[in-house]
Amino acid sequence: MAAHLDVEKIKADSRHLRGSLAISLKEQTTAAVAEADTVITKFHGIYQQDDRDQRELRREARLEPAYSFMIRVRVPGGVISRDQWLALDELAGQVANGTLRLTSRQAVQFHGVAKEDLAVLIRRIDGVLMDSLAACGDVNRNVMCHVQPETGSIHARTLEWARRLSAHLTPATGAYREIWIDGEPVAGQDSDESEPIYGKTYLPRKFKAAIALPPNNDVDIFSQDLGLIAIADNDQLAGFNLSVGGGMGCSHGEPETFPRLADVIGFVQAEDMLAVAEAVVTIQRDFGDRSNRKHARFKYTIDDRGTDWFVAELEKRSGIRLEPARAFSFDSNGDRFGWQQMQDGRWQLTLFVENGRLLPGARAGLRAIAERFAGDIRLTPNQNLIIAGVADADRIEVDRLVSEHAVEGGQPPSMIRRHAMACVALPTCGLAMAEAERYLPDLVTRIEELAAAHAIENQPITIRMSGCPNGCSRPYLAEIGLVGRAPGRYNLYLGAAFDGSRLNRLALDNVDEGAILAHVDGLFARFAEERNEAEHFGEFLIRRQIIQPVGHGSEVNQR
Repeated sequence: MAAHLDVEKIKADSRHLRGSLAISLKEQTTAAVAEADTVITKFHGIYQQDDRDQRELRREARLEPAYSFMIRVRVPGGVISRDQWLALDELAGQVANGTLRLTSRQAVQFHGVAKEDLAVLIRRIDGVLMDSLAACGDVNRNVMCHVQPETGSIHARTLEWARRLSAHLTPATGAYREIWIDGEPVAGQDSDESEPIYGKTYLPRKFKAAIALPPNNDVDIFSQDLGLIAIADNDQLAGFNLSVGGGMGCSHGEPETFPRLADVIGFVQAEDMLAVAEAVVTIQRDFGDRSNRKHARFKYTIDDRGTDWFVAELEKRSGIRLEPARAFSFDSNGDRFGWQQMQDGRWQLTLFVENGRLLPGARAGLRAIAERFAGDIRLTPNQNLIIAGVADADRIEVDRLVSEHAVEGGQPPSMIRRHAMACVALPTCGLAMAEAERYLPDLVTRIEELAAAHAIENQPITIRMSGCPNGCSRPYLAEIGLVGRAPGRYNLYLGAAFDGSRLNRLALDNVDEGAILAHVDGLFARFAEERNEAEHFGEFLIRRQIIQPVGHGSEVNQR
């Protein structure tokens, strides 16, 4: 959407993200907003979409596309209070398509929202202290954080810093409240407004930040523009290792675009983190490529200029000298399912939500649980959900409600399925070239059958599918990655590290399901016979030289 528009000019002329959006929302002759305003709505957390399944029929009937909107609600650190969850659930049934979508950035998406219902939805989430501002657009987006709270005080501190970072990097514009909550002010009322961090044209492209808590890399820290790796000292948070320049997106057939892992460049004390993070963002604001949006992500700024230049610029801007990075290690990037006891004696239950999509039946079960038993609801970076703060005496009833409402799909997910993830893709994403969310469950079933035939069905293997090469589901960090090329056809990538520390590499280009399954079947046969004890699939492929390890993201699409 709006790829041909001059995005930089639209931002510059937008009066700090106002544009003509207030006028577009009142226009009753179309279900859409003005084309230039589709750039502005993203900063408000809103994407205009249409049902691509209906495009041709509506074109033949001389009707405009079946427009609706996706709205993404920010959830810094992934923690939602009981009242907030109940409000989101109610809105899903009243103004959206009946579902809630948990994202790979710990946010919540509503789909199928009509233009006239957008303000209703935003006012309602504002009433429970939530918003969609900066959930999309050329700004820092939802700040991720390790979410499973049984780690106690260290997790509580990292969550606090995630919230503080989110607040610090939220745009200062009053446009969001004026348009959606209070009503548009008279023309010119914003003339003295400023954006001290973002400036008049915000960032060249989107920016993503996260906090990881070793040994779990559930946030995929090396995929982030700005990564903060929490370092503990005697059970206290000492500070953060700083990583910069990660990113997943690329374009088919354009080798100058590539996914990239972030570089760890040093350590900062906790109290210095916000100043350093602000300096990182302003460096990208000032040096990111605004002439080519395909080269505008922070990863290219770092890759082109180098980390030595970046560290010098960072220290000059922040006035803080980085210390040497401190030792850390990761062992996985997945979730720990089932019941676990928290430090306060209560319990948390991590539930599998296939591709993050909560249908009405599962929503009903979660609503019943939230109303009676939950302390809060927590979203994982793998599109799953945690019911936290449950008393020991209530666990049996919670389990009953989960089973009764088939919250996890009616049966316990396999080790392979629980490590699978997909983006939304068709029918609503305008960038999708192939199916993802609607197709991956069936493909996983066939992969499960192959694994069972080789007696490796209990082996955890990360599988991620994206409908296009932009990589919202982080497919280039999967042991088996699938990226859409055309309907029914995908690139197959293999060999990423199970802990998210190594990218995968292209194994098959533009192939159908039959070719994918045949290739995976052969590899599973070898894995079953030749693997070392406790060896992960990606490590096996590298050790046996079936896939060559990737040293730089530009190698990902080189076979």
